[in-house]
Amino acid sequence: MLGAIIGDIIGSRWEFNPTNDYHFELFSDKNGFTDDTICTIAVADAILHDSADYGKYIHEWCNRFPHPMGGYGGRFAQWVRSDNPQPYGSFGNGSAMRVSPVAWAFHRKNFVLEAAKHIAECTHNHPEGIKGAQTVALAIYRALQLRRLNLNVPDVVKTVIAECVDFSGYNIDLQKEIVQNKFDETCQGTVPVALWIISQSRGFEDAVRRAVSLGADADTLGAIVGSIAEAIWGIPENLRVTALSYLDSRMKKVL
Repeated sequence: MLGAIIGDIIGSRWEFNPTNDYHFELFSDKNGFTDDTICTIAVADAILHDSADYGKYIHEWCNRFPHPMGGYGGRFAQWVRSDNPQPYGSFGNGSAMRVSPVAWAFHRKNFVLEAAKHIAECTHNHPEGIKGAQTVALAIYRALQLRRLNLNVPDVVKTVIAECVDFSGYNIDLQKEIVQNKFDETCQGTVPVALWIISQSRGFEDAVRRAVSLGADADTLGAIVGSIAEAIWGIPENLRVTALSYLDSRMKKVL
């Protein structure tokens, strides 16, 4: 799940100021955590408290940070401010960017998929919002399983991607010129791109750089790609240490 947070922080600077420069500066005083990190931490906190009421924890954590870098999206901002928050049929990519903790916490595929569904549907109860979250959780779960079991799989990336495509039905036969500089906040417009980026990448930093320099929804695409990339390749220590310096003490405690 730290991979999602790192991808979010690295991408935060470029969310509304997109870049296509692969060699962009990873960290600066212009970077910070956004709602992607807050919601990811909230999901982890719910798990640590053995709670399936993910919406309650997301609501509480977002209200602890009412003005994060980049703000909250329109409908989600209303949900955060509500005294009685209810799902609103969203299929935005917010459900997919916050789901990574369950893939680390649960060691059975059916548990991971069920938890991912609950994490999505407290806000994003549209089938596409749920599917996006489940697909990302499945990618992380399968990659971790292959690492934990130390299975002799010739190509972990291809194995993970193939299962996710089979589960979701997403088309990841994409061309860069079609998706570059296209700001798409939907699950169906973001998760297939994230899988495509993973399929082209050779390591954690490479994957995050590809995601952010695509010029799209940089922080959220960075978070989704980072969450999967961590499970496949792990995180370089220098990136881990630097990213943690951006977080507040409450977030670090949950991590």
